[in-house]
Amino acid sequence: MPHQLTCPQCQKGTVLRSLPRSPREHVASWIWISPFHCQECSYRFLACRIGLVEPKHAIDRREHLRIPVRLFLSFSGGKVRGEGIVMDLSMGGCIIKSDAQVHIDDIFYLEIAISDQESPIEVAAMVRSISSRGIAFKFLRKAQDNKQLLAFIQSNAGTTSTVLSKAVASAAAR
Repeated sequence: MPHQLTCPQCQKGTVLRSLPRSPREHVASWIWISPFHCQECSYRFLACRIGLVEPKHAIDRREHLRIPVRLFLSFSGGKVRGEGIVMDLSMGGCIIKSDAQVHIDDIFYLEIAISDQESPIEVAAMVRSISSRGIAFKFLRKAQDNKQLLAFIQSNAGTTSTVLSKAVASAAAR
């Protein structure tokens, strides 16, 4: 019978499968043991995949849960300065819409405005890809190191993950 995996450290069900990083994790993956990480407390652990509810869609297999947002951002790096709108945000990075000319592997300092009452989230990021969806940035430090970013993601992840879970469940029922 399929079951949902929970984090052994915080006991939350916000666990996603990760890509193997170490030789130990690669070898373990041959026998259906995979690395997982908790979106809530960032604890990383190995667990057996047999009998787990496996995601069917690529979006469900992401390493970090993406939160759809519409936040103003400004960025600068080298001689390039720009502004844009953050379309989605995760613990690992964000996707923005902007008219600025950037290149893959460019490094920028981002300022993301989360509200009028709070100072902007400040983070260093690298351009990972550029597509019709927008510019994808990967944060250079873990979101856990940026308390303001971590708090924003955690406060907004609950409603998004609930909506996503319901959408995936209804799609699977069809």
